[in-house]
Amino acid sequence: MPSASEPAVPPRDDLGRSVPLGPAPVRRVVSLVPSLTEAVAATAPGLLVGATDWCSHPAGLAVTRVGGTKNPDVPRIAALAPDLVIANAEENRLPDLDALRAAGLAVWVTDIRTLDQAFHSLHRLLTAACGLPRPAWLDAAEAAWRDVRPLPRPLRAVVPIWRRPWMVLGGDTFAGDLLHRLGVPLLHSGHPERYPAIPLPELIAQGPELVVLPDEPYRFTAGDGPEAFPGIPAALVSGRHLTWYGPSLAEAPEVLAAQLRRATAVRPPEGPATRPPVR
Repeated sequence: MPSASEPAVPPRDDLGRSVPLGPAPVRRVVSLVPSLTEAVAATAPGLLVGATDWCSHPAGLAVTRVGGTKNPDVPRIAALAPDLVIANAEENRLPDLDALRAAGLAVWVTDIRTLDQAFHSLHRLLTAACGLPRPAWLDAAEAAWRDVRPLPRPLRAVVPIWRRPWMVLGGDTFAGDLLHRLGVPLLHSGHPERYPAIPLPELIAQGPELVVLPDEPYRFTAGDGPEAFPGIPAALVSGRHLTWYGPSLAEAPEVLAAQLRRATAVRPPEGPATRPPVR
């Protein structure tokens, strides 16, 4: 502990950047990431004074809306006089974060590519940055993933996140790490791009055993997505449980495993007839 005559060393965010928090406790937070909004709201809802238009959880969140994740309203955020703005290296753009810093605001940036990183990052954000006690939901989430039961047999999957053009999960992604733990290795886990655009005929020709279709960022549904992969089991899964790092992680293993098992319970017979020729 520093002595009374020594200034406290500012904590560093996930990118190693020093975040100059004031001597007083953090009392006003603006969140630019939906999952982090939920994490703070579940831990200390009174801290949040601003969130993006896309922050949908918890339901009924009554805070000032400050634009989108890619186009936050910097003057509006500055007018809220937050003690801390929380962001994410993937979700938010560097020019916007620099503009917030130039306005004199403390900005904490998370960088999450794996489940273990998520647990470590959330702990540091809530305790070191926000000055809160470690929440019980974070302990519950870690316990839930320690006890995760993967599918009986690993199924190589293609995981579209967009169509027109088709884009899929590649390597080094949080969602990919979750699926791997659930017994669903990604066909494109070795791809150099994290979210490569790959034409549909090529996706089918690569012979996936499963297609996983989340409902965000593109909203795949029973009538929009599975028909593009005839003869291949399709799992419609909760995008929030697959891609959000926050309280939803406590129930994510059970929710996702059930959705995956439901899709793979009845599989088409093996053989070339299950996959029509690509035209």
